[in-house]
Amino acid sequence: MYKYFTEEELECKHCQAKGIDPKFMQKVDALREKMGFSFPVTSAYRCKDHPIEARKASPGAHASGRAIDIGVRGEAAYKLLQGALEAGFTGIGISQKGGSRFIHLDDLECSEGRPRPHVWSY
Repeated sequence: MYKYFTEEELECKHCQAKGIDPKFMQKVDALREKMGFSFPVTSAYRCKDHPIEARKASPGAHASGRAIDIGVRGEAAYKLLQGALEAGFTGIGISQKGGSRFIHLDDLECSEGRPRPHVWSY
């Protein structure tokens, strides 16, 4: 279905539900093509009962099916950030310290409590 990603790596790691948005993944696939390096997925779709989502006051971007976390560091993280901005991703979260380094990407619209475009760090 997607050029660079399998259904299994995009499903909820809590219950294996499939809920990733196909249009969103077309955008991620196009970014992967442009970048020319692999994107290890650390998190994609999360059901509302996923432990991370369940702790939130309301489900986050991952529960919408329009968010992905990509394991990346160093020069590749810099290039991915640059490419994501050019590709029009509206939510970009950056975690580049410690052992779990990743960049979160989403394409959500601006809403109350969720300003977009927006860049944040973890």
